Amino acid sequence: MSQRVAVIDYGMGNLHSVASALAHVGAGEVHVTCDPEEIRAADRVVFPGVGAIRDCMAEIRRLKCDELLASALTEERKPVLAICVGMQALMSRSEENGGVDCLDIIPGQVRHFCSTVQGPHLLDASGERLKVPHMGWNEVKQTLPHPLWHGIADNSRFYFVHSYYVHAEDRSLQAGALHYGVEADAALAIDNLFAVQFHPEKSHTAGLQLLRNFLEWNPAC
Repeated sequence: MSQRVAVIDYGMGNLHSVASALAHVGAGEVHVTCDPEEIRAADRVVFPGVGAIRDCMAEIRRLKCDELLASALTEERKPVLAICVGMQALMSRSEENGGVDCLDIIPGQVRHFCSTVQGPHLLDASGERLKVPHMGWNEVKQTLPHPLWHGIADNSRFYFVHSYYVHAEDRSLQAGALHYGVEADAALAIDNLFAVQFHPEKSHTAGLQLLRNFLEWNPAC
């Protein structure tokens, strides 16, 4: 069945790569938009993001994308996929830019990789210094069975670009774990929402499979 997907556009990041990947895996119509009517008419919603969280949150609120997202999640009960900064924006608060209040849809924090017990530098298990931002491929451990993991092998590699990582208060929501000096939430799942820190549109076979699974996902089942 053809799906109409709305990619929420609040002016942050190259959203057309997400749209192209969704079209590639079978979405019938993909609209990159902040128009309320187009988002309400969509069968599914994608909430991506790239950039500094302060700027992202300012635009999300200015364009009322927070209200559109809340409506899609709680009133219309549509499947929603959040990607990268879109995932971080769902949390309570981020350490970035001196501290920024986020949407508080998922209670938890967004932390800088170097604001840990390790001190000012991020270290791997052997004590070697890791680069921040974390940029490139890394394994994701599937910590929760979920339809969006269908056909994707555990510990598959996905593509990441981020200096900040998510830690949800409710640990039962973690659907995927990332290890990069610390353990971080690579994926969170709650009801009709699935959020990922990695970029599925840049993650080749595994990422495209996740997007394909998103188009087929029926959270009501």
